[in-house]
Amino acid sequence: MKIALIMVIGLAGVGLGCSDARPTVVAAGSPVVTPAAAAPFASVRAEPSEQSFLASGPLVVENQVDVCALREGVVATISVEPGTRVKTGDVLAQLDDRQGAADLEAARARTRSTAADLHNWESEAKVLDADFQRAQKMWEASLITREVYDHARYKAESDHWDVERVKELLTNAQATERSLELELEKTRIRAPFEGIVARRYVRAGQRVGLGDRLFWVTAEAPLRMRFTLPETFLGHIAKGQQFEVTTPDVEGLKRQAKVLEVSPVVDPSSGTIEVLCQVVGPAGGLRPGMRANIRIPNLR
Repeated sequence: MKIALIMVIGLAGVGLGCSDARPTVVAAGSPVVTPAAAAPFASVRAEPSEQSFLASGPLVVENQVDVCALREGVVATISVEPGTRVKTGDVLAQLDDRQGAADLEAARARTRSTAADLHNWESEAKVLDADFQRAQKMWEASLITREVYDHARYKAESDHWDVERVKELLTNAQATERSLELELEKTRIRAPFEGIVARRYVRAGQRVGLGDRLFWVTAEAPLRMRFTLPETFLGHIAKGQQFEVTTPDVEGLKRQAKVLEVSPVVDPSSGTIEVLCQVVGPAGGLRPGMRANIRIPNLR
């Protein structure tokens, strides 16, 4: 019995001594992370050693649009290519305008005809006014009957109403002519502002519909940059302040940018404020669409 008891105690001791060597079970594909390798939580707070806050964003311009067709038609001619500098009102392309030109000429003919008709009615009205004045004097002298006098008076009044009617017809004809002039003008695709043609989407002979993109025209200046800052900068950034602007695309290029707008409120989803700056002076090597950095001194 003593021998059996000693064996049981010995086996128990062996089991306790091996408990620290039990293997760790890890799910397949799961990485084993040690305390030293655990990644810290990302922070947007500037480090104490940093002297400025660096914000980045694209350089943009106020005037940058897709020029679209204002009516459907077939592109007859194209006057510009990408890279062409244009001024406000320059013709970029021309749609086929033969039908519109014919309709406009017909409208102008109707306007001229109605205007001539109006002159005829006005002349006749003067004749009937003279007849009425003569009838009035004869009525006062008791030379004609009341019926003859009333006939002359009503005829003169009727002719004046005809004059008014033809005047309205002339106004309608002139409005129709003006409407057709505007429609004809829509066949001339013009530059909305001074800038450069960045892209061309159409070719000669292509049929386009209302609202189809034809050209992309962009201004080259003034260059602007819109970016966000942490809400702690609210109240410390004001209009007129200037900051340094650089771009990774042009090494060594530095410009100054002036603050134009500062958002008066904080975006609750990101805890940031929005700032709009404009590059001061000549753009140099900067171009719209470039990525730029603006350096804001940290708060003390």
